[in-house]
Amino acid sequence: MEKPMWKASRIGQYIMSQDLYGSPRLVAMHKRQAQKTTKYVELIIVADNREFQKQGKDLEKVKQRLAEIANYVDKFYRALNIRVALVGLEVWSDADKCSITQDPFTTLHEFLDWRKLKLLPQRPHDNAQLISGVYFQGTTIGMAPIMSMCTVEQSGGIVMDHSDNPLGAAVTLAHELGHNFGMNHDTPERGCGCRLTMDRGGCIMTPSTGYPFPTVFSSCSRKDLAASLEKGVGMCLFNMPEIKVLYGGQKCGNGYVEEGEECDCGELEECTNPCCNATTCTLKDGAVCAHGQCCTDCELKPAGTPCRDSSNSCDLPEFCTGSNPHCPSNVYMHDGHACHNVDGYCYNGICQTHEQQCITLWGQGAKPAPGICFERVNSAGDPYGNCGKDSKGSFAKCEARDAQCGKIQCQGGANRPVIGTNAVSIETNIPLQEGGRILCRGTHVYLGDDMPDPGLVLTGTKCGQGMMCLNRRCQNVSMFGVHDCSEKCSGHGVCNNKKNCHCQAQWSPPFCDRSGFGGSVDSGPMRLAADSRSVMVAILVTMAVVLTAGLVVCFKRKSLIGLVFTNKKTTIEKLRTVGSNRPSSQNQPHPAYRASPHRQPPAKPHSFSVYKPAHLGAEPLLPPHGFHSHSLRKLPQYQPIRISPPIPLAPPPAPPPHRALSPISHSPPTEASFCTLPRQRPYRPDQDWEKPSPPQKPLPADPLGRTSRLGCSPSAVGIRIPISVPIPSVPHVPRPVPPLPQPARTAPRQPPQPGRASYDPLK
Repeated sequence: MEKPMWKASRIGQYIMSQDLYGSPRLVAMHKRQAQKTTKYVELIIVADNREFQKQGKDLEKVKQRLAEIANYVDKFYRALNIRVALVGLEVWSDADKCSITQDPFTTLHEFLDWRKLKLLPQRPHDNAQLISGVYFQGTTIGMAPIMSMCTVEQSGGIVMDHSDNPLGAAVTLAHELGHNFGMNHDTPERGCGCRLTMDRGGCIMTPSTGYPFPTVFSSCSRKDLAASLEKGVGMCLFNMPEIKVLYGGQKCGNGYVEEGEECDCGELEECTNPCCNATTCTLKDGAVCAHGQCCTDCELKPAGTPCRDSSNSCDLPEFCTGSNPHCPSNVYMHDGHACHNVDGYCYNGICQTHEQQCITLWGQGAKPAPGICFERVNSAGDPYGNCGKDSKGSFAKCEARDAQCGKIQCQGGANRPVIGTNAVSIETNIPLQEGGRILCRGTHVYLGDDMPDPGLVLTGTKCGQGMMCLNRRCQNVSMFGVHDCSEKCSGHGVCNNKKNCHCQAQWSPPFCDRSGFGGSVDSGPMRLAADSRSVMVAILVTMAVVLTAGLVVCFKRKSLIGLVFTNKKTTIEKLRTVGSNRPSSQNQPHPAYRASPHRQPPAKPHSFSVYKPAHLGAEPLLPPHGFHSHSLRKLPQYQPIRISPPIPLAPPPAPPPHRALSPISHSPPTEASFCTLPRQRPYRPDQDWEKPSPPQKPLPADPLGRTSRLGCSPSAVGIRIPISVPIPSVPHVPRPVPPLPQPARTAPRQPPQPGRASYDPLK
């Protein structure tokens, strides 16, 4: 087998951040909330046996010194909206509980292992720091893994107590804690802004420190912290520490609400809370609460109000309970659970992948190399290919099954690693049996004596189907018990890091087996907020529908009313237009008539004659020139008009002499009216004319007094007909209608003609 070819080069760029997980929308959302929300680091400080001896074997003196160091660190981090709460002290007064040597890397490795196996199961916390009286080799006075806050394996660091002043150790501890947060060194090429000059101490994350000690963070540190929080670093920092475990006892003004206190906004000079009295640590008049994401304007937010959104594909949201001003503790998916929309597994609330780590090291376009690259390179057990260091500080070789948990191997991307000072680019060409070669690209990054190499595959990265990297070994995710935990969620939720079910919105915890409000016993109910939004949307939609329906009904009603009045008006106008087809005399105004176009109007206003056309196609008479439409009189629209079918008339065989009728007095044109006659029965040759039957109901003689104006009277109305038949006087009806046509001359009996109509008098 051909020996791999190595190529190394040094570059001078610096690692800034890692874009490892989460969609842009979720990251941006979490960024806004993470910066505004106060974070709490539950810190345990451990003093080794050499430190105990250095302080004169005085246990109380050691504890007092450690507490003073913690108070300094808390004061430094308050400017970043982070509180460092000392929840425990441990002094190894008899003997060290892990190997402590002058090799800082070995000491760090041993201390983190002891923390994971012994300290963390007994005393839950977020971070642990070792204060050692041992002088480390070289210039190192502290060491900590970068971006490891809240992790089980690496959330901690070691600090050498290098000064009689506890402020010196406090600055070093704050520096190493900054590495855990993801802060890098303030190197000159980064152009960091620091409000204190070096002669006044400079900033905390400078590579080296001296007197006077630095006490502030630079602009680069703030940016690094923000970038880390965006990626999900520090998932355990959003819950308030339990007051009973705080070290140092109760004190008004320490910023923690302890027994007997209603609020605590810090010292009087630093308190800006409008709801809290800084002197007495009590709520002001009318205030219900003073602190927390679920408290606004001194009032509690309703239950179900979101107080912390999910930050990445492994995080879970939290909601206000309606009874507590603080947002529930941050929860995330159980370790080993498949990431949401990402090919990986959750670990400590983060979804790690080889692809994202390659992008971090080599920029956009980089991707993981084939498996043969991991196997060949990481089996060497040297600085360029290994599975970390063993307890003796030597580079460990990777077994074939663990190769993808050693040094990260990539392809593509930039020509050089896009990371910081003293980064070595390692390129390996591996020949293939079928011909050709594969280029494998790795890195060795030196970020300082206090930071391990970040070129190793991150813990929690997927290394196979159902497999994850843990302690540089590829292990099955079933070791976390995620499958057993998920089975109790009835298929309607996921298991969180506290082994409780986080249910969907329509299901109820703890087992998501019945309808409820969603969420979990740890995160608060989630459906109440959804319901309030749904109710609001439903109300708005209902109002819009009702308003639209009302407008439609209104327009429809107006259209219907207009149609009814239009129909009535059309019917009456048809009756009026009869006058428009009647010739007017030069000396006598004509009454107004309204008839169909096929009806012939009367010839004179004094008498009426009905003529039958000589043939069916006779044209109607047209009005003469002298006719004016202004002579028409409008009829009342409220009086109904009944129209009966046309009455067939049979004319007599010979024209009889005419009977002279008394003249009709004339009425003014504007007061025109009608004189009505009873319905005439059809004429039969074999039957003489009979006197019409009187009306069934007595009618008023002249209800409106129009007869005198028209010159019509019950005795003065006559009709000229072919047969001399006495026409009895007919009492007038309230509404006049045109007279009925009568046959004019002898003609064979014929069926009714179209367009003819006779009008019944109003009964």
